[in-house]
Amino acid sequence: MVEPKIEARSGPDQLEQLRFLHQVARLATTARTWDELLETVVDGTRDALHADVTSLYLLDRDGAYLTLAATNGLDRYQIGRARVPFGEGVTGRVAASREPLVIPDVRSDRRFLWVRGIDQRRFIASMLSVPLSWNDQVVGVLNVQTERERHFSDADVAQLQAIADLLAGIVEKGRQQTEAEERLEQLRQIDEARSELIALVTHELRTPLAVVRAYTELLGDDPPLEGRESRDPDRRAQRQAWHDAAMEQVERLDRLVDSILASVRIVPAEAAEVTPTDVEATVAEVVASIRPIVRQHHLDVRPGLRHHAMADAPRLRQILEHLIENAVKYAPPETTITIDHALVEGFVRIGVTDQGPGVPEEWRERIFEPYARRETHTARGSGIGLYAAKRLGESMGARLWVEPADPTGARFVVALPAVAAV
Repeated sequence: MVEPKIEARSGPDQLEQLRFLHQVARLATTARTWDELLETVVDGTRDALHADVTSLYLLDRDGAYLTLAATNGLDRYQIGRARVPFGEGVTGRVAASREPLVIPDVRSDRRFLWVRGIDQRRFIASMLSVPLSWNDQVVGVLNVQTERERHFSDADVAQLQAIADLLAGIVEKGRQQTEAEERLEQLRQIDEARSELIALVTHELRTPLAVVRAYTELLGDDPPLEGRESRDPDRRAQRQAWHDAAMEQVERLDRLVDSILASVRIVPAEAAEVTPTDVEATVAEVVASIRPIVRQHHLDVRPGLRHHAMADAPRLRQILEHLIENAVKYAPPETTITIDHALVEGFVRIGVTDQGPGVPEEWRERIFEPYARRETHTARGSGIGLYAAKRLGESMGARLWVEPADPTGARFVVALPAVAAV
C-alpha cells in the first residue's frame, strides 16, 4: 500500500485533513455494509475538498472499464451502470497513467468524456482526479468536481491523493470480501438446488424400484413341490438363479439410491444423541445386518473387552456399515475382513481391516472427500461412503482415519471417547 503523502498546510486545514484520514481508517473496521463504507467516503471527501460532487469509479476485474461505484452528486441510479472505458476520458486516462489530473475548465477540455446517463457538462466546471493503487495495481479513480471554475492547488492534489492512497487498500479488501461472499452465496444456492434435484429424482426412483422388487419376488415364487420331485429341476434352478440375480441388481440399485441421498443429506438435521454405547453389541448388530453383502468374503470379528464409548448408536452403525461396504468393494473375494475394537489412551478404537490394495499415503486424506474414489480392478460405487462416514463421525465427536494394514491392505479406524472398560 502506498503511504499517504500529506503536503504541509496551515494548522487548521492540516488538522481537518488528519481528522478525515483517521475517520476513513476507523470506518474500515466499523462500517456495517459495503455501501455504507463507500457512501461515507465520498461524502467525507467532498466536504474535505470543499467540492460539489465526489465520485468513485472501480476498475472491472477484466480491466476494460471503470464502473461508477459511489457518488454524492451524480445520478445515483447510474451506480453500477455508468462505465468509462479504460484509457478514455479523464477518469480512464488517470487510471491508465496512474497520475493525478487537474481539469480547470471541463467544458473546453477535449479529454472530458460524456458518459451516457450522466450529462456532467451541464453543471460541472472543474475537476480533479487521482488514481487508487493497491499493490502496484490500479483499482479505481477518485474524482472531485465543482460547479464553479476552480484551480485545484498542489495541496488539493496531495490531499485527495492521500485520501485515495488510504482508501485503495480499504476498498480493494472490502471489494474482495464482498465478491467472496457473493460467490459463497452463489455456491450455496447451486448446492441447494443440486441437493433438491437429486433428492427429488432419487425419491421418485423409490416407487418403481419397490414395484420391480415386488414383481420380481412374485416371479420367483414357484409352487411348493410338497414331497414330489420337480419335472424339470434344471429349469427350476435356472429360474431361481435368474430371480436371485435380478434381486441382487434391485438391491444394488437400492444401495445406489441410498448413496446418492447420502451425498446430499449426510448428517441428519437433528443433533447427535451421544450416550454411553455398548461397542461390542453395536458391532454385532451391524455384522448381522450386512451378512448378505460380505458373503463372498470371510468376516473375522475379533472378541474383546466389553467397551463402552460415547456415541450416537444409529450413526455409529451407519459409519461401520460404510466402512465394511468399502472393504467389500476394494478387497478381492475370498479374502478376510477383520473387525476389532480396543481401548487406547482413553478412546475406544474400532478397526475395519481389509486385504485389498491398500491406500497410498497421498490418498489417505483425499479419500474422505465427496466423490473421491481410487480406480482399481475391484472398486465400484459412488465415492460417497467414506465421506458420509467422516461427516457422521464429526457430528458426534468421533475421529476417523485410515492407516496401512499388516502385511497388506487398509485399516480404517473410528475413535470414540471411552466411558468404561469392564
